[in-house]
Amino acid sequence: MDKFQEMRVFAAVVEAGSFVGASDALEMSKPAVSRYVAELESRLGVRLLHRTTRKLSLTEEGEVFYARCKELLSNISEAEAEITSRSGQATGQLKVSAPVSFGLLHLAPLWADFMAAHPQVVLDLTLSDRMVDLVEEGFDLAVRIARLPSSSLISRKLSSTRMILCASPQYLAEHGTPRTLAELAQHTLLAYSLLSSGDSWEFDGPDGRVALKVEPRMRSNSGDTCRAVALRHQGIIMQPSFLIGEDLQSGALVELLPDHRSLELGIYAMYPTRKHVLPKVRLLIEHLVDGFRAKRWPD
Repeated sequence: MDKFQEMRVFAAVVEAGSFVGASDALEMSKPAVSRYVAELESRLGVRLLHRTTRKLSLTEEGEVFYARCKELLSNISEAEAEITSRSGQATGQLKVSAPVSFGLLHLAPLWADFMAAHPQVVLDLTLSDRMVDLVEEGFDLAVRIARLPSSSLISRKLSSTRMILCASPQYLAEHGTPRTLAELAQHTLLAYSLLSSGDSWEFDGPDGRVALKVEPRMRSNSGDTCRAVALRHQGIIMQPSFLIGEDLQSGALVELLPDHRSLELGIYAMYPTRKHVLPKVRLLIEHLVDGFRAKRWPD
């Protein structure tokens, strides 16, 4: 039996935590997965996995062998990547993570042209505001919106956005317009719960940087939800210009305290640190850079 395939199947079982999960990941029948692992254990003369009705776990020998399998499989992938990169053709699955709102509004229109230009690429797109681990979760690239890019990853800046404090004209007519940051405490605040600074809203004002502790009436992990509630005149939000720029332009929302600008965030394409960047990743980055070259949010 193919030793490489045995290692590949064994590693998949460990990472999936079950034979069923590995069969799904490998698109292989469960009996075939079980047969590969059984043949591997028989050939090595050791048990690699503890099997119970509830879960699988590695034996001591299994932990050693799994570590070596991962190293060998990674080396094979790197060798393939080096050869593939010489051809310059984008092929295979391309797994991408992106924030939900940004992905729907500004990335979704870009995928069709990329697919048309690279018909041998299979896109696997995940929209989530969760900070995924590119290496552990097998992502080729992530689009992230952050103050600074992660030092553990390679990044390419695509654009930038600014967090803007705003509310609807009707809300302001009914509740008054805050003239200072301190007056925000008298208003209904709608907060994005995944903001990196939490319930601390940061601004650059005439006297320097200020961090304001807020007590929101509503928290949501969806910027779209915060925007929708603000457009129904129920409070003040601080959301990125890529999401609310058109609302500001139309007058549906009004910027507050313009002398206190919230911090600018970079929009980055990020990918794991590797010696050889696959053509599919390099070409997608170039496609995104071109797509955002002339992109400006109404501000």
